[in-house]
Amino acid sequence: MTSFRVRPRFRQEVDMPPEQLVGMIKEYVIQHSGLCDATFLKNHITLKIPHSQQHFWSPQLDVSLEEQEGGSLMRGLYGPKPSVWTLFMFAYSLVGILILFLSLTTFSKWSLGLAIPEAWAIPVLGLVGLGLYFISQVGQKLGAEQTFQLHHIFEEALHQRFRIR
Repeated sequence: MTSFRVRPRFRQEVDMPPEQLVGMIKEYVIQHSGLCDATFLKNHITLKIPHSQQHFWSPQLDVSLEEQEGGSLMRGLYGPKPSVWTLFMFAYSLVGILILFLSLTTFSKWSLGLAIPEAWAIPVLGLVGLGLYFISQVGQKLGAEQTFQLHHIFEEALHQRFRIR
């Protein structure tokens, strides 16, 4: 996983039905209790780091299963908890909207020949956005070991290898 991947993922076709895949993972999680926490829905699995080992940057693995002719299509997505993802998307959106608003206001005042004392805020907000990106990269690095832990648990449960993109 490189640092430019915001949320690593995999996609793989497997020659087993979704129910069998869910059953294999359930069985593995039960046999190896304490390795991870899991949530199971009909065609969706979420694997998380045990609550006692979680920190703000702890990842989770969301796997969706689609039934296909002769097997299943699995789509896996590694990412932060939804609350962390939402926080960063809100912050990015807020910075972007503020930059847009200030840019429009500054350009309008400039075209009218008025003073534009708030123009300094645009590069500052750009730096805030860049800072958010670097913070998220540090967080991703802090959660990398746990991401690999979830990946190996998933591979061991299904006795298969999955290539992360």
